[in-house]
Amino acid sequence: MKKKILYTITYLLLIFCFFFMIHEEIHAKNRFDFEKDGDIFWDAKTEEKVIALTFDDGPHSKYTPAILNILSEYGAKATFFVLGAHAEKFPDIIYRQVMEGHEIGNHTYDHTTKLSRLSQEMKETSDIIYAITGNRPKLFRPVGGEYNNAIVRKAKENQLHPVLWSWDQDTKDWGTTNYKTIADNVIRNVSPGDVVLFHDAGGNREETVKALPLILDYLAEHEYETITVSEMMKKDERITEN
Repeated sequence: MKKKILYTITYLLLIFCFFFMIHEEIHAKNRFDFEKDGDIFWDAKTEEKVIALTFDDGPHSKYTPAILNILSEYGAKATFFVLGAHAEKFPDIIYRQVMEGHEIGNHTYDHTTKLSRLSQEMKETSDIIYAITGNRPKLFRPVGGEYNNAIVRKAKENQLHPVLWSWDQDTKDWGTTNYKTIADNVIRNVSPGDVVLFHDAGGNREETVKALPLILDYLAEHEYETITVSEMMKKDERITEN
């Protein structure tokens, strides 16, 4: 009888520990904890007039080249968080991005949100980018901006640093927002150290393409320099202080 009670108690303790570990894995930290520890990068604390333009879900055969043409015209640099599946289809666009001084980041292979597939998709995408460019990406943007301990850990295991975007710089170009609204949202909220979220694939991105010159005109007029995310991270006073 005593042995049966002991087994029951042990079993219940194991169940409790299991659910506690899962809860800790997913909910242990909030944004400010991750930011303070340097585990995830949102934007930079800096007085320099610099801004990082980022594009997710590409490359796309139509929209990405159009965006690259505009960036080239303005002498602007950007960071592209690419899908491995799209990079396989359009390696020439990836190569062009690198040759024109832009940065390539990892955005999973097929836009997965499944934690069980995440590590493998990170690896596949990094391998594809390496095969095209000769360099492995250092940055990772989680799909949908989701983050938790498990995602951070898997990114670290794949030598990737998670990157999101400034709270007030989601252009919402993934919806039905028109180009003037996209541009106005960026311009109204712009400040030194911002990381701006755009998309160059995953849907019709005509409005994003049309908004970009308006944004770049404003940035040039107000003497902002567009830089890559990795360059922005080096300017973050919170990182350099640590």
